[in-house]
Amino acid sequence: MVGKEEPCVYQTPDAPVEARVQDLLSRMTLPEKIGQMTQIERTVASPAAFRDFFIGSVLNAGGSAPFEDAKSSDWADMIDGFQRSALASRLGIPIIYGTDAVHGNNNVYGATVFCHNIALGATRDADLVRRIGAATALEARASGVHWAFAPCVAVLGDPRWGRSYECYGEDPGLVSEMTSLVSGLQGEPPVEHPNGYPFVAGSNKVVACAKHFVGDGGTDKGVNEGNTIASYEDLEKIHIPPYLKCLAQGVSTVMASYSSWNGSNVHSNYFLLTEVLKEKLGFKGFIVSDWEGLDRLSDPWGSNYRNCVQTAVNAGIDMVMVPFKYEQFIQDMTDLVESGEIPMARVNDAVERILRVKFVAGLFEHPLSDRSLLGTVGCKEHRELGREAVRKSLVLLKNGKHADKPFLPLDRNAKRILVTGTHADDLGYQCGGWTKTWFGLSGRITIGTTLLDAIKAAVGDNTEVVYEKTPSKETLALNEGFSYAIVAVGESPYAETKGDSSELIIPFNGSDIVTTVAERIPTLVMLISGRPVVLEPTVLEKTESLVAAWLPGTEGQGMAEVIFGDYDFEGKLPVSWFKTVEHLPLNARTNSYDPLFPLGFGLSSKPV
Repeated sequence: MVGKEEPCVYQTPDAPVEARVQDLLSRMTLPEKIGQMTQIERTVASPAAFRDFFIGSVLNAGGSAPFEDAKSSDWADMIDGFQRSALASRLGIPIIYGTDAVHGNNNVYGATVFCHNIALGATRDADLVRRIGAATALEARASGVHWAFAPCVAVLGDPRWGRSYECYGEDPGLVSEMTSLVSGLQGEPPVEHPNGYPFVAGSNKVVACAKHFVGDGGTDKGVNEGNTIASYEDLEKIHIPPYLKCLAQGVSTVMASYSSWNGSNVHSNYFLLTEVLKEKLGFKGFIVSDWEGLDRLSDPWGSNYRNCVQTAVNAGIDMVMVPFKYEQFIQDMTDLVESGEIPMARVNDAVERILRVKFVAGLFEHPLSDRSLLGTVGCKEHRELGREAVRKSLVLLKNGKHADKPFLPLDRNAKRILVTGTHADDLGYQCGGWTKTWFGLSGRITIGTTLLDAIKAAVGDNTEVVYEKTPSKETLALNEGFSYAIVAVGESPYAETKGDSSELIIPFNGSDIVTTVAERIPTLVMLISGRPVVLEPTVLEKTESLVAAWLPGTEGQGMAEVIFGDYDFEGKLPVSWFKTVEHLPLNARTNSYDPLFPLGFGLSSKPV
């Protein structure tokens, strides 16, 4: 009687990870190895792509969903379909599916959308950030996602940058503390875990991704994908420290930055990617390119693609976020390896790193989604966590025209109050970019609570709430009839380059709306923005109170709970608030530092 064939080492769950990696690598052909290095967008992820090209990873662009308002179960159906195609290949290597879950699993309808990173920086609460990471991991895994492209650990040098809200702040120490998101997403490694080695605690966790290595927040004039002019010593002092904290937590992946360092594009920089990150810092996970990051290595973008591939892969990029023209990438990679222009040792190193993360993440044992987690999506516990984050992130910049007469907290039993402004009843504006789509949207885009909803729920039964998006002359003529006004203004959603701004004024005539109301009615301004913006002298003078509410996400109740006095203000500015754009960039470490509100500023509404 013939005995049952023993499973391969790589198929043995209790075998050491490195033994599994080497065993599987030894069985792989060149096309299978190159396939593992290839990440494609979900819209081109056909069964043939997995069968013929052995694709190793799939992602979705911001806004690329199975269909409008697709729920977590619909995402899980789609991702499991991709996974089954991958598992049907000769070696049965699972894909790793990645998404920009940067403030919750924000692509998915009904998910809890937490406040953006700049707001979390204002909380100074690393444990809160860790808990948000854990909640995000559960909701992501419920949808079939294995990998979150988070956290962004850029140190913000200039608020003109369109990704300012993705930063925790301008201080390297603060940003480093907020990297606790990694332990929330992946789980906390044991004390003896080797520094730089990937760690994922189990199937309720996701692979994290520290980004964008390195210096993305320090570009000249805050230009997105621009040039960071700095010595290596400055990189080590300002931009690298958060990565050290990520590596100490076992972060499994790192994304390269679109930006350049002293004119050298990071995607092609061997010194930074290989000599610094992999060799000096000891990173044993894998480096992924950014979206079409290789295309940007030539001018015009995408020209001489073969050379872009050679340069980036030899520099240390392990997985390429292609995302569409994967057949060309695979053909060019194959030619480059066969000609010796990309050494086989470089390919093996990249694939080892990718397989290491897949084994550590348990994808071979748990490749498919866990439908038992669907109940966590947008659950009460996670929404309460979102409210807590909003409460702790609000920064009180002004409270009363006179120090001895604080305006807040507001009287919830006032007879009549006016709520107005473009952002008072707009969930999309509250959430900002990277919510359901890449650039964000306006309106009731998902399940959540606007500021207006929250105010109506918080006030007394006999309080009349009058709401107008734009205050009418007729309403303002009734100024004596209002106890106070709450005016919510701010930025419309944006992401990346579309968010770059040289003016940083409040859009939609926000300053004019504020002053028009404040001249007639005692006014609280709720500023919904992803960064400091210009505060006109009239806004500062005429308003009674001013709150930086950042981009609070779906849980607007957190704002009402603080302005009505259920909780005190705790937030402290994670960035310096400039007087005029001509003063930018501000640097708290220089003698010329002269902000409107300094780094760390934040008032209390409670009597001392």
